[in-house]
Amino acid sequence: MRLGEQVAKDMIALRIGPDLRMAVVGSPAYFATLPRPLTPQDLTEHNCINMRLPTYGGMFAWEFEKDGREVKVRVDGQLVVNTIRQRLDGALQGLGLAYMPQDVAAPYLASGELAAVLEDWCEPFSGYHLYYPSRRHASPAFSKLAEALRWRGG
Repeated sequence: MRLGEQVAKDMIALRIGPDLRMAVVGSPAYFATLPRPLTPQDLTEHNCINMRLPTYGGMFAWEFEKDGREVKVRVDGQLVVNTIRQRLDGALQGLGLAYMPQDVAAPYLASGELAAVLEDWCEPFSGYHLYYPSRRHASPAFSKLAEALRWRGG
């Protein structure tokens, strides 16, 4: 399973979930001492909680889009993690800005424990897909699994 934007050659992508949206979040304590970023490039002046993903091969660049313009920003910070929970905890503790799925941050945004910035740069993108080789005939069991997982909207 992968995000829909990462389609490899000779693979079939079957959508299994809704669109997703990322959010850049920080605690009110963090924003008490620093101005809120207005553009993705402003993040280079902030302490950001970086992500290192084993399958990605290094630090993850934060991706933004607005009016069809895509921007990737390599951020710096004192904290490097590899799980969403660690990013969330760091942001809640005021250690920096975190980039995470909006649905994960939503309860903390609603309670005021976190605040979102750059919302106009965080457009929805294709959600999770099941990937499998296009050259292989699918077994009956795999076909049933794929049909059960297929996203039907709503």
